[in-house]
Amino acid sequence: MLRYTLMRLGIFVGCLVVVWGLVYSGLAPRGLGDSNGMWVVLLSLLLSAPISFVVLRKERDRASVQVVQRVDRMKANLEANRSQEDEAADQAAPSQGQAPQTS
Repeated sequence: MLRYTLMRLGIFVGCLVVVWGLVYSGLAPRGLGDSNGMWVVLLSLLLSAPISFVVLRKERDRASVQVVQRVDRMKANLEANRSQEDEAADQAAPSQGQAPQTS
């Protein structure tokens, strides 16, 4: 999962450098007024999203398998805890129902 995130970040930074170079060389339009920095970041996000979608397909699939495994493991742990609580409640219930005997 960390590997996928770092790869996405790397693609974004690469796009940011390319867009910044294009804007400051005059090949891409500058933003309005003082919004040039925001323009460069937004354009970089717009370009890096489809690139990441295509290039990182296998890595995204690996990351999703890890997430599914983690969720399944957590569900199994919760179910095990729930069954332990049910067993403890079942064992405690008969002893609570008996009245104390006095002789």
